[in-house]
Amino acid sequence: MDAEALRTFAAVAETGQFQAAADELGISQQAVSKRIAALERHLEVTLLVRTSRGSRLSPDGQVFLPHARKVLAAFEQAERAVRPGSRPLRVDVLNRRIAPAQAVYRFYRSHPEMNLDAVTLSDENAAQAAQAVLGGTADASFRALPVDQIPAGISAERLLDTPLELLVGPGHPLAKAPWVRPADLAGHRIWIPGIRPDTEWAAFYQALSETFGLSIDALGPNFGDEALMDTLAESASPATLVGSGDRYLWPRTHDLRRIPLRKPTPVYTHALLSRTEDRHPVLTALRDHLRASKPRTPADAWTPDWASP
Repeated sequence: MDAEALRTFAAVAETGQFQAAADELGISQQAVSKRIAALERHLEVTLLVRTSRGSRLSPDGQVFLPHARKVLAAFEQAERAVRPGSRPLRVDVLNRRIAPAQAVYRFYRSHPEMNLDAVTLSDENAAQAAQAVLGGTADASFRALPVDQIPAGISAERLLDTPLELLVGPGHPLAKAPWVRPADLAGHRIWIPGIRPDTEWAAFYQALSETFGLSIDALGPNFGDEALMDTLAESASPATLVGSGDRYLWPRTHDLRRIPLRKPTPVYTHALLSRTEDRHPVLTALRDHLRASKPRTPADAWTPDWASP
């Protein structure tokens, strides 16, 4: 059933005049007549009785009008649900502790009126996340994706560079260093539980270890961040790597140390992936916020060649 015909019928029923309904809808009186005639043919009833003074509802028209209004209200509700800005912007931040989640959180804190939903597609790698954005599962995602793997229809803008820091317990040999070079980590075990093959972060750490001769592994079960912090506090051997914008908490008695890496500074690059034609107003505001607030990339930054869209 044609929604415009229903809308025209309701307008005539309300105004009592074909011309008044035409003026309200911005169409000609002839178009109004054609829509009403088509609707009556479809229903095989007479809805409106023409008189010298205008039109009035027939008995069938009186029965049909409240149903037509309900259908029109449902149409309007459906249109509002998908109108840009009416539904929340779904942003994949991968992990709620890391820099992208914190950046989106700061954006929301400064724009609490924005309709936003942070999600974590933690089981998808960068290529799969891009397909999820393309398919509408999410509207945007923060990922490190090589340029040649960005699918058609997806835009990628590098908006969040995260320098890495060494995280160690108080007994680690480097615990008192104000900063360290990546080459200084050679010979030390760097434990990052949860690294999965075929993910962008696995490729990043592989490139980092090959470039600087590091030993980075994910051996053993992954019991979560809290268990990792416990291990670092209790042992003088392992260290781990975290982003400078990542938010990790541990008991004060752990006395963990975050130590900047410099000369060069390894930087994990987060590109914001979104559908090329997406005009969601919250996405535009988020992109503008990230452009204006993103920290300056260190002059001595190191990234894998593939990680710079």
